Amino acid sequence: MRSLKNSEIEKLLIDFPDWDYQDNALTKEFKFDNFKECMSVVFRIAFECEKLNHHPYWSNTFNLLKIKLSTHDAGGITELDFKLAESIEKIIEVEQK
Repeated sequence: MRSLKNSEIEKLLIDFPDWDYQDNALTKEFKFDNFKECMSVVFRIAFECEKLNHHPYWSNTFNLLKIKLSTHDAGGITELDFKLAESIEKIIEVEQK
């Protein structure tokens, strides 16, 4: 899998307006009502990561989840990062209903 060019990333980011492109990665922070809700989402995302065999950098402090997506093997952002970002958005959407 090849890393995407900046122009390709910028074009794809149109569909991900809440995600940032910084430090050669896609990043986003999610804030939840409490720790339990945050961890529920973390576990759901973890299963999706395993399914895609693609694992993000992430951190959790109480109700805040920070996610950073980049493909190590390609040395940058790939279509797989956008696929995982899309899955994460769907998981968050379901959890917030």
